Amino acid sequence: MTDFLKLDSKKIEIQWYLKGNKNRPVLIFLHEGLGCTRMWKDFPRMLSKNTGCPALVFSRLGYGNSDPCPLPWKINFMHKEALKLLPKIISQAQIKEYILIGHSDGGSIGIIYSGSRYAPELNGLKGLITLAAHVFCEQITVDCIRQAKINYEQHNLRQQLEKYHGENTKNAFRGWNDVWLNPNFINWNIEKYLSNIKVPMLAIQGKNDQYGTIKQIESIKTRVKHVKTCLIEECRHSPHLDQPEQALNIMTQFIHMAAEQ
Repeated sequence: MTDFLKLDSKKIEIQWYLKGNKNRPVLIFLHEGLGCTRMWKDFPRMLSKNTGCPALVFSRLGYGNSDPCPLPWKINFMHKEALKLLPKIISQAQIKEYILIGHSDGGSIGIIYSGSRYAPELNGLKGLITLAAHVFCEQITVDCIRQAKINYEQHNLRQQLEKYHGENTKNAFRGWNDVWLNPNFINWNIEKYLSNIKVPMLAIQGKNDQYGTIKQIESIKTRVKHVKTCLIEECRHSPHLDQPEQALNIMTQFIHMAAEQ
């Protein structure tokens, strides 16, 4: 059931699965740039059931039913999410051991967090899973995000997003879209965090990802010491939705391994 977590004076939308199971690490889901709690669909519940791990899914500020996040967002908005807000959420939710699961921007947030000083300091991180994470900005990404702006302003993307974000729709779209289309964002790069990741990592990407080339997952593979990479056939930017059964199996195996570390 959907609930809310107080973060300072703000309200964060959350959803728990298997909350009572304290013998397994919590799976913390970090959504994509236009995502929210409900846009993960049934995948968190299925992964939680498969692994026996509790799962916490939440909408970042400005998304879903969480409180708004003032516009405009800064180029380092993912760093803010990873280094300031995520540690507060983990602490407020009283989570001791956990595995981060991030899709797209959420994967990038997971990488920044896991490669920062917070992960060893909190000493509860057991693993990191990324789905189509960005580690640097590519022209193909900018082009797709520019097309998303056209779809939002001239076609039906705004109406589609309103089903999930309601009054936050403009906040969510403009916050994400305007930052990625900022001319200075082409220089955005988080590869320096990869070599500092000490926990087991699973990096998944669709072979037909329209938002990034395989250079993203190749960069992860060459820089992270304990990483398994998986390039999924007939899959675009959302492996958990495009090829859910395959993604579920790969992630379940990894989580069983990471939970025993």
